[in-house]
Amino acid sequence: MSLLPRTAEEFSSAEYWERFFKKRGEKAFEWYGDYNKLCGVLHKYIKPQDKVLVVGCGNSELSEQMYDVGYKHLTNIDISETVVTHMNQRNAERRPGLTFHQVDATQTPYEEASYQATLDKGTLDAMASEEEGALARRMLTEVGRVLSVGGRYVCVTLAQESVIRLAVEHFVQMGWAVRLHCLQETQSEEDFALPVFVLICTKFRQPMPMPILEMCLGEDGAPTRLTQVADLLSSVKECQAYSVLRKRLRTGTDAASNPSLTLCHVKTGLPRYTLTVQDCPAGAKVPRANHFAIFIVPQGRETDWLYGSSEGRRQLAASANFRRLVIVAMHRNQEYTDMQAVQSELSPMVMDLAPPGMPDNQQVPFLSVGGELGWREVVSRGVSELSGDYSVEDVRGEDGELYRRLVFLSNAGLVQSENRLVSLNTASSHKKRNKKKVKPTAPPATSSTSLSVDSGFLCCAHHEVMVAGLAMLGVGAPQNKDVPVSVLLVGLGGGGLPQFLRDFVPAATVEVVELDPVVLEVAKEWFGFRPDDHLIVTLGDGLERICALEKEGGRLFDVIMFDVDSKDTTVGMSCPPPGFVETSLLQKVCSLLTPRGVFMLNLVCRDSVLRKSVLERVRGVFPCVLSRGIEGEVNEVLLCSCGEKTADTASAVPPSLTQAAKNLQSALCSNRIEKSPSPNIDIAELLKDLKVA
Repeated sequence: MSLLPRTAEEFSSAEYWERFFKKRGEKAFEWYGDYNKLCGVLHKYIKPQDKVLVVGCGNSELSEQMYDVGYKHLTNIDISETVVTHMNQRNAERRPGLTFHQVDATQTPYEEASYQATLDKGTLDAMASEEEGALARRMLTEVGRVLSVGGRYVCVTLAQESVIRLAVEHFVQMGWAVRLHCLQETQSEEDFALPVFVLICTKFRQPMPMPILEMCLGEDGAPTRLTQVADLLSSVKECQAYSVLRKRLRTGTDAASNPSLTLCHVKTGLPRYTLTVQDCPAGAKVPRANHFAIFIVPQGRETDWLYGSSEGRRQLAASANFRRLVIVAMHRNQEYTDMQAVQSELSPMVMDLAPPGMPDNQQVPFLSVGGELGWREVVSRGVSELSGDYSVEDVRGEDGELYRRLVFLSNAGLVQSENRLVSLNTASSHKKRNKKKVKPTAPPATSSTSLSVDSGFLCCAHHEVMVAGLAMLGVGAPQNKDVPVSVLLVGLGGGGLPQFLRDFVPAATVEVVELDPVVLEVAKEWFGFRPDDHLIVTLGDGLERICALEKEGGRLFDVIMFDVDSKDTTVGMSCPPPGFVETSLLQKVCSLLTPRGVFMLNLVCRDSVLRKSVLERVRGVFPCVLSRGIEGEVNEVLLCSCGEKTADTASAVPPSLTQAAKNLQSALCSNRIEKSPSPNIDIAELLKDLKVA
């Protein structure tokens, strides 16, 4: 039975460690490595001439091996009389200067400051579980007493969170410097894959006023300075989780699992690469030599369906046709010189993720789109009190066009808003979406100040569906010529949807309700959003605005749209927040619609049970509910009206929508503002896949 934790958090589980210690049993010390494994770190911090107190020596061979290479001043203590007698007998002839004593490590007979080093291999781990840690604390206090100024406590440990926290907090409180080395995981035929850590705590004459906390990867790794004990504990769990991941990847393949890890910059600690492992399904016909490849996602494209979704990554791996494909996404706010530099940086790390059975001398290809890194420029950064840090960035898309995006870094994998950019001096930039692949790396020939937002281009598919839903109103029909269309939209984003409605829908007036004032300012400054008499913005809570309008009475809307995301990640519905689909609120929405009115809801719900509940509530208020899914996305747009109840079949979509779609298409094209391009939207195509919800 595998005893590997499933998550990094499980390393904090008492049950996991209880199973671990039972499993290792009498073979305790082999889990911590022998002298050959530890000598690099031990020689770095313990000199041969140092007087060394070895606490809880047990029957480990470590002291014997150190003695043989020149460490002649070792005092070995253990509380077990049996162990001490056995070890003295074992070494009496061969190592007459190596002595073992029955001594309690919590109260030794040795003088203060009489040792230059204390060596602990597994004793802290064993003692920390006794008396709720009190026994271990007494030992650490005794260690501090017998060590001289400049002396070091060198502890070999598996770094269970409660153990390492106890030791680190103890020595930080005493004003000592703390450094932790993470060594290679233990090698065993068992199911464990745990790294060994060596904790180095150095005593100063005067306690340090600020904590000195450092983390090193390997025996010679450069130390990374950390500011808090919690940061050090987090680094430990990351190392443990990475070792587990390597163990899994070295011993098997699993197409259904997409493990990922983030590699951080050594000096800054900031995320630099995110690696996602995708295996081909068992039985897939893969060329014999195609074991392993690395795919570099172009900068700015990591949220594309092909790279950002599980199904997309499976398709990418199938197309690449390797047993294992590691998909690498580059992070914003990092500099990348070229493909060769990225390859050199990643090569030492990614080989740890190779599939089982790959030959040692196998060449691993690096793949990309056009052999380039892509292009991204962050044009603005800021902080919203409501949504946290955000980034406005320009990227080059798959079609070669430039796009501007708003991303909230709390959910960096989700593009909040997106607009296409066009050159102010190039009329030809107004062409429709071109699917031809081009090299995506070169930055634009013009600066961001000479670019403008293409108001006739809707980047979000669900926005296109919402616009297409206006056909249900009869917009563009001859009998509705010059009939005003009033729209209430909750959720501004970059302002692309409301500006499209204002600029292309005949006689449209739009009120947008936006909770976050920072979003409004970003939309104005970076997305060309320009309110006017036909497009007004109300800052405030959308729920409160709906209630206020219903209470005031007298004002009705032809269209009410909800396109607002939820900040609560614990709910399986990211759009809208739950309060927007409560029955009482939906009833208020219905009461605010004109007789021909339509309610449009962008629904993003991964929880099937919750989705079913939402649909039941919506159908309980609106007799006619149509749904249009978004290909490759979780999104679906609900088009709801208070008209006659639809039949429970997909064929019940009104056939009259075919002509209505043509009327709306014509109206959008003929109503465009002067010098504006025709909208990039095909109404008939969008309505073709409508079905009864």
